[in-house]
Parts: sequence; structure tokens; C-alpha cells
Amino acid sequence: MEIQLCKVAKRFRYEWIFKDIDYTFRPENRYVLLGANGSGKSTLMKMLSGHLTPSKGSVLFLDKQNKAIDADSIYRFISYAAPYIELIEEFTLTETLDFHQKFKAFAKNIDTKTLIETLGFEKSRHKEIRFFSSGMKQRLKLALAICSDTPILLLDEPTTNLDAQGVAWYKNLLQQYVQDRLLIIATNVPEDYNFICDKQINILDYK
Repeated sequence: MEIQLCKVAKRFRYEWIFKDIDYTFRPENRYVLLGANGSGKSTLMKMLSGHLTPSKGSVLFLDKQNKAIDADSIYRFISYAAPYIELIEEFTLTETLDFHQKFKAFAKNIDTKTLIETLGFEKSRHKEIRFFSSGMKQRLKLALAICSDTPILLLDEPTTNLDAQGVAWYKNLLQQYVQDRLLIIATNVPEDYNFICDKQINILDYK
């Protein structure tokens, strides 16, 4: 799948967050969005996920046949992990994974049991998410996104709340499951992307 941005701009009240972005994201490349904190990286990521609409311009999602996908249906093709995306705190780990699969299937050979093992959370399978540490919650968000069977993968600040072991786990998981997906990472932390991304976009170039 491709995402085409055509003269995209976003404004909140009287302030333009970014302007005139003409860019095509293609699955043969892996991208990182760079820029200072508060510069608009997360705003653009929300737009790339279909959660926000541009103030000007258009965002097109194209399938392999170059046909446009309706914005109301694009969520089925996208996996998205970010610190501001909340988990359902009252669910147990097992309930969370089972619930997720009602909307998005996991990648081949992945089911609830194997994903719990991949997370290393065997002893927490029946624990409610509200009792997870911040690092455990971040691992779970990443696993749900990375291990889903979707052609587009969006990761905003992926190593937030992860220790060194968690960062190594994230890198290994991403390399296993990125394959031919369109990958876009928003971050200022080189460790989040320098092992996998080959294209850089600086949001400050569009101010």
C-alpha cells in the first residue's frame, strides 16, 4: 500500500503546524519522521493513520492495484502504537489479545498463546492491564501493532518507557515482522530507527 500526501497542511486555531507536504510513502522504503518535540510529528502520524483530516490538501491511501481506499475503512489496514493510545485497563492480558483479534488478525503463526510467550508475560496472562508497569504496557502496545497482519505499521516514539532489554526486544520483534509492510516511525531517538529506516523526513522542513 501507498500513502500519498498532496499539499497537506494542518492548522490548530491560528497556528499552522505544517504546510504543503507533498510526499508519497511506499512499501519498499522504511521511513522516520524527525523534528523537535512539539513540532507536529504526532499530528502527522495521526493524519497518516486516518484519525485526523488535513486543514488543506488531501491524504490518499492506495492499494496494490492503485485504487483509493475509503478513509472510513483504512483502520483495517493500519497498525498503530503510540504513548497516547490507551489500552483497556480493566481487561486481562488474555482478554486484551483476544479482543484485539476481533478487529485485526495476528500475523501468520501468531495466536494469543504465542504472543504472550513472545512478550515474556506468561505469569501475567490473567493480570489486568491496570496492574502492568509502564514498560509492560509499552511492550504490549508494540506487540499488538507489530504482530498484526496489516500492510501499514505506524510507530510513534516506540521505545518510550522501555529499558535496555526492552529496546533489544523491540528491535528483534520489528525486524521479524516488518517484512514488506510500509513502516513509518516518528521519533528523535536514533536507537528507535537507525537499524531499520532508510528514508528520513524532517517535519521542520514544512513549517
